[in-house]
Amino acid sequence: MRRSIVVLAGLAATGSLVLAGCASNKPKSSTPTGTATVGAVGKDQAAIDLLPAKIKSAGKLNVGVNLPYAPNEFKDGSGKIVGWDVDLLNAVAAKLGLTVNYQESGFDNIIPSIKGGKFDLGMSSFTDNKTREAQVDFVNYYNAGIQWAAPAGKTVDPDNACGLKVAVQATTTEETDDLPAKSKACVAAGKKPITIIKIDSQDAVNQAVILGQADAFDADSPITQYAVKQSNGKLQLAGDIYGAAPYGYPISKDAGTLKEAMQKALQSMIDDGTYKQVLAKWGVEAGAISQATVNGAQS
Repeated sequence: MRRSIVVLAGLAATGSLVLAGCASNKPKSSTPTGTATVGAVGKDQAAIDLLPAKIKSAGKLNVGVNLPYAPNEFKDGSGKIVGWDVDLLNAVAAKLGLTVNYQESGFDNIIPSIKGGKFDLGMSSFTDNKTREAQVDFVNYYNAGIQWAAPAGKTVDPDNACGLKVAVQATTTEETDDLPAKSKACVAAGKKPITIIKIDSQDAVNQAVILGQADAFDADSPITQYAVKQSNGKLQLAGDIYGAAPYGYPISKDAGTLKEAMQKALQSMIDDGTYKQVLAKWGVEAGAISQATVNGAQS
């Protein structure tokens, strides 16, 4: 669900927050807590044969990524880019006989940079939606939903959050679509709107709730669950997962057969079991898919 590149106008009661000197909520280790192991990833010649000649010759994929968004993509203590999203794309690249060159970018710059040829694709928990599909193609690899978190001991109902302060990472789908819709419903019912606190970093969003500067936060389900786990009992889940939608790798519409090569390599991982092994290693297998698709947005 993460991250919309279109910021909607007219957000009800939108707030802003700058956090300075907050304790970091980054993972203490890049090592996931699960016990699953990932088998060797072999090359898939049929997928390799679909690669555009330029990428095959380069031997690598140039990938735009925005950090941090643990456990999907973040940096470990040594500064290495890690996460289940990273492990999965590295394995897909291995199927294609390629390596991955990750390049950090502002989230809103990734799709324009793909269209401009700077990046071959993006990997940053992009929700595949119709708006984005008008600009780029997507190879879908996971299903995520939305879930809230609140301070430990505080009951928050996402379906009855009128009048609350809710933190969210700026330009995410949660900020542009989910919270405005919920706030609008509050106003229509004669209740107070939700105060939407937009913050640039998910780490800072988590801290805003821990420090009492917001009543809850709204994020993708794997992000919320991981943040609660990393909070040492300071956060708790608030409500169930809702609004499931596919994550996808955005790829230029002018990239030839790259999306077909990516789709076939991902399907090869699904078929041989290494796909689920990667997800199980990080404890996020609940969002696993059985069929790699292209442009699977429902809305």
